[in-house]
Amino acid sequence: MTAGQLFTMKGFINLIKPEGMSSAYAVGAVKKKLRVSCGHMGTLDPMASGVLPVGVGRATRLFPYLSDKRKVYRAKFRFGFSTDTLDVTGSTEKTAAHIPDEKEILAAIPEFTGVIKQVPPRYSAKCVNGKRGYQLARRGVDFTLAEKEVSVYGFELVGRTGEDEYEFLIECGGGTYIRSLARDLGVRCSSLAVMSALRRTRSGIFSDNDGVGVEEFVNSDAPEKYLIAPELTLDFPEIALTESKAKRILDGIFDYKVDKDGYYKVFCCREFWGVGEATDGILRIKTYVR
Repeated sequence: MTAGQLFTMKGFINLIKPEGMSSAYAVGAVKKKLRVSCGHMGTLDPMASGVLPVGVGRATRLFPYLSDKRKVYRAKFRFGFSTDTLDVTGSTEKTAAHIPDEKEILAAIPEFTGVIKQVPPRYSAKCVNGKRGYQLARRGVDFTLAEKEVSVYGFELVGRTGEDEYEFLIECGGGTYIRSLARDLGVRCSSLAVMSALRRTRSGIFSDNDGVGVEEFVNSDAPEKYLIAPELTLDFPEIALTESKAKRILDGIFDYKVDKDGYYKVFCCREFWGVGEATDGILRIKTYVR
């Protein structure tokens, strides 16, 4: 890659994070390889694996349009105890003698589908007075996180994987904590539960079937081949501007009319410029990536 290519490089890497690696480390490896600024969308805990979309260069500006896309997880929950982190990496806080059977779990699951309310884990990236929840929890600070609404589109029991463990297939919206689902399902089943394994198999258009592992990416002689064009990640309708129309918009003259308000993928001379938003029939460029 030439210096010019590095400077203009933008897009997404469908990175597959392995278990035991932090999301920050995985993104750092991509950044070091490409020598351009990078960021990730939707943190995966170190114990989790799977799809970790990485934005390269100015493509990171598109994260707000992608963060609410549906995500799919394969998760395992262990019943009979709770921990401070809501997963098996934490310290045990309580135990419960009762381990629910499949019938009990199937009866409880419908309560956790649709638009539901959940309290995020204390050990999370949620902010409290400018501090991350996990930072405060590690220091032993007493605090509470507000309940929030999340969307769970599908919650399926796959089967029993151990005396106290079950596997689930979960499809949900952005901001849903699988660890919180484990905690709440355990309580609903007159027991306690923690997350024991997690793999994200899909995040929006990104699937683990066509992703690239961190090691494979870092060792590649042509890492740019894994770059996904930013416009391919958006499902908005397209608008192609002429050079003269594009110049008027850049000059702050907003007179390009469209029939329907909403977001658009904006192109000029076959180059993707970014996301435009039409309000009252007038288009403005909301987010530039060119």
